[in-house]
Amino acid sequence: MDAKTEVKPEIRTITVAHSPDSDDAFMFYGLATNKLETEGLKFVHALKDIQTLNEDAKNGVYDVTAVSFHAYAYISDKYALLPHGASIGDKYGPILVSKEQYKPEDIPNLKIAIPGELTSAFLALRIYNQDFEYTVVPFDEIIDYVQKGKADAGLLIHEGQLFYKQMGLSKVLDLGEWWHERTGLPLPMGGNAIRRELGEDLMRQISKHLHRSIVYSMENREDALAYAMQFARDMPPELADRFVAMWVNDLTLDYGERGKEGVKRLLQEGFDKGIIKNHVEVDFVE
Repeated sequence: MDAKTEVKPEIRTITVAHSPDSDDAFMFYGLATNKLETEGLKFVHALKDIQTLNEDAKNGVYDVTAVSFHAYAYISDKYALLPHGASIGDKYGPILVSKEQYKPEDIPNLKIAIPGELTSAFLALRIYNQDFEYTVVPFDEIIDYVQKGKADAGLLIHEGQLFYKQMGLSKVLDLGEWWHERTGLPLPMGGNAIRRELGEDLMRQISKHLHRSIVYSMENREDALAYAMQFARDMPPELADRFVAMWVNDLTLDYGERGKEGVKRLLQEGFDKGIIKNHVEVDFVE
């Protein structure tokens, strides 16, 4: 009698794109290092800077992608938001810094180096004030750019928020503090979006595994941090640890009502002020 041929389940490849930052690397540790059983799904990771990811998302390049919430306004027809994996600052956020001692009311007279027109940091700054000159500079070169006097001020995202004082710069405005004082809400920076074309069932299945990856990293913090360190751009471990703690927190595991409200409010205010041209339906995979 013939031995029954074993039918192997079909492997479905899911492309996941995120930035090569220590906080994103930390979140995806469980999946990227094959620590989790994923029910016939194979996750293939692409690492690109957020500006590139925002542009790629407009063309629906990846199944799952990290995006700035500002960019979500232009891709919401193709992508829904996952209910986890976001970088949300509660009472802190992008910081505007300068070499000279400027105040927030000086902003209209400044030339500001920004990390990209589709970043949420730039959206928040323009909700605060639209009357300034700006120039786009790669986010990791902004401190240097301001130090050399090529711009009056720089909008810092990422780890520059933690050490700008050591570089002789001072704070003009913390957008997360301002946003919280004004709205009582956290300020959302970036989240993970998933292609609607995958269909409800597959979207939910993928969502479950990405959530498990974040939980796994939080439960195995030391190992996940050691993995993330290779993406930390020469940051000392204690700085990387502080940076990851800022951007991978309880709101990363689940936005909760305040987190979701923060996203809706940010996009609504961008629309009300004419920065975003279309009204955005914010849609989460439940």
